[in-house]
Amino acid sequence: MLVAKGYRPVNRDQQFLLPPDMREWVPPTHPVWTVIEIVDTHLDTSAFHGSRRTGGAGRAGYDPDMLVTLLIWAWSRGVRSSRQIERACSEVVSYRVICAGDTPDHVTISRFRKDNHTACEALFTQVLILAARLGLGRLETIALDGVKIASNASKDANRTEDGLRKAAEAEAARIAVAAAAAHAATDDAEDDLFGEDDPGPGQVPAELADPSTRSARIAEALAQLDAEKDAERCEREGKAQDYLARLDAGQTVMGRVPVGAEVAAAERRLAEAVAAQQAVIERFQGGTAAGGGGTRFAPKPVDEHHLVRRRRTELATALRKQGERTAAAGQRRRNTTDPDSRLQPLRGGGWVQGYNCQAFTSEDGLILATGVGTGPADYDYFPEMVDKAGAAAHLIDTTRRGTEQTGTSPEELIGVMLFDAGYCSRENLTAPGPDRLIATGKSRHLEAAATADPVTGPPPPQADPIQAMTHRLRTEAGIATYRKRSPIAETVFGHAKHNLGFRRFTSRGLDRARSEWAFHAAVHNLGKILTHLTGGTPLPATP
Repeated sequence: MLVAKGYRPVNRDQQFLLPPDMREWVPPTHPVWTVIEIVDTHLDTSAFHGSRRTGGAGRAGYDPDMLVTLLIWAWSRGVRSSRQIERACSEVVSYRVICAGDTPDHVTISRFRKDNHTACEALFTQVLILAARLGLGRLETIALDGVKIASNASKDANRTEDGLRKAAEAEAARIAVAAAAAHAATDDAEDDLFGEDDPGPGQVPAELADPSTRSARIAEALAQLDAEKDAERCEREGKAQDYLARLDAGQTVMGRVPVGAEVAAAERRLAEAVAAQQAVIERFQGGTAAGGGGTRFAPKPVDEHHLVRRRRTELATALRKQGERTAAAGQRRRNTTDPDSRLQPLRGGGWVQGYNCQAFTSEDGLILATGVGTGPADYDYFPEMVDKAGAAAHLIDTTRRGTEQTGTSPEELIGVMLFDAGYCSRENLTAPGPDRLIATGKSRHLEAAATADPVTGPPPPQADPIQAMTHRLRTEAGIATYRKRSPIAETVFGHAKHNLGFRRFTSRGLDRARSEWAFHAAVHNLGKILTHLTGGTPLPATP
C-alpha cells in the first residue's frame, strides 16, 4: 500500500550524538582549504607571532595564523569590515571552518590588523614568490597604472592654514572649558560623597588625562604645511639664485624663469632697458652740443620708449603673479581627520579625499609592485615603480631558477612596459630601464592616427623623445603592443573596486595606506594562485 509522502522533520532541539566533523561542512575541493594550507605551510608568519604575547595569567589568545587566514579569506570575498567578519564567523560555514568554531570579536580582528600592518605589507613578497614557483608572473609585457582610492576621511574636514590655526585655538578653548566643567562636576560629586572638608582620593579629569586626538591631528596638519612651505622655499630660492647669478655673469639663459626669480629678473631687464635708452639720449645730446648736424630724429624720453614700457608691463605681471602665489600658499589645505591624505581629481570629474595608488601588473594578471602616494600626477611615480618592477622581475627569475643570478638586468628580464599618457614626460621617456611604450595622447587619438596615417621604420634622427614615441605608436607593431595596456593594467582596478568593494581605506595615514594596498595586492595574487590551481596544478613542495 502506498503512503503519501510528507515532510522531513525539523527538530531544532535534537542534540548531536557524535561530535560534528568540520570537514563535512564544505567539500574538500572548496578553496578555503587551499587558503588554509597556503598560510599554514607556504607562508612565513613569524612576523605576526612576534607581536603576540603568550604565557602569564589570562585567557589564551587567538592563533595569528588563523587570524591571517581569516583576513585573507574575508578580503578575497569583499568583506573588509571587522564587524562583518565577526558576524560571518558565526553565520558562514567557510569562516567557521577557518576559526574552528571559535569566533573572534571585531575588536580582536581590528587590533590584529592595526598592530601588524607592517607584516601585512611584507606578506605581498611571500605571495609573489609562491606565485613565481607556480609559473605565474609573465614578464614579456607588463603595465603600470594608478587609481584614486578614498581615505578614511571626509572632504569636509579640509582646512586652510588660517582655518587650522582657528580650529587649534577653538579646540584648546573647548578642552579648557571641558576641563573646567569636569573639575567643577568632580568637586560637586566628591563633596556629596566625602563631604566638603574631606579631600578624598586625588583624580585627574579625564579630559586632561587623555586629551582629544583632534588637537594632535590639527598640530600635525600645521606642521606638514610649515615643512612643505620651508622645503619649497629653499628649493625655489636655490633655483632663483642660480638663475640670477647666470644673468649677472652676462650669460644668455634660455627657458622659463624659475619661480621666485621672476620679479628680480624683470627688474634687471627694466633697468637694462632704461640704461640703454638713457645712453642713447645722452649720445644724441652730446652730438647736438658739439654742433653735429644731420637729419636724425631726437630719441623718445625714457618712459615713452617701447622697450621700457614693455619691461614695466612685464614687471607688473611678475608682481601680480607673485601676489597670487602668496595668496594661494595661504589657501593650501590639510585634512584634520587624515592629514596625510590629499584631494585627488577623478577622471570623470569631481574630487575624492584620498591617495594615488599605483600597481604594476603582468600579462597574466599578477600584481608585481605597488605604491601609494599623495601627489595626483602619475608621472612622478615612474622612477620608483620601475625600480620596484625590476626588483620583482629579479625575484621571480631567481625563484624560477632556484639560484641567485648575478648581473641580470631588468632590461633582460622585462620585455616591454606600457604606460598611459599620464606618465608621459621627456625624463620618463629617456630614463634608463627596460623598453617602454608611453602614450603621447589619448588612446582614441593614437588609434585614429595609426589607422589613418600609419608609418613604418624608425623615427627620424632629429626627432625629440616625444616625437619618436608618437612615431613608434603609429607603427603596426607599436599600436598592437600598446592595445594590451588597458586589459593588463585596468582589470586589476576594476576587480578591486567593483568585485571586492575596495573603494576606501579602513586605516588612516600614508604608511597604513601603503600596507593596506600591499595586503590587497597579496590577496589579489592569492586569488590568481587559486584560479591557477583549479587547472590541476598542485601546490609546490614546502621550501
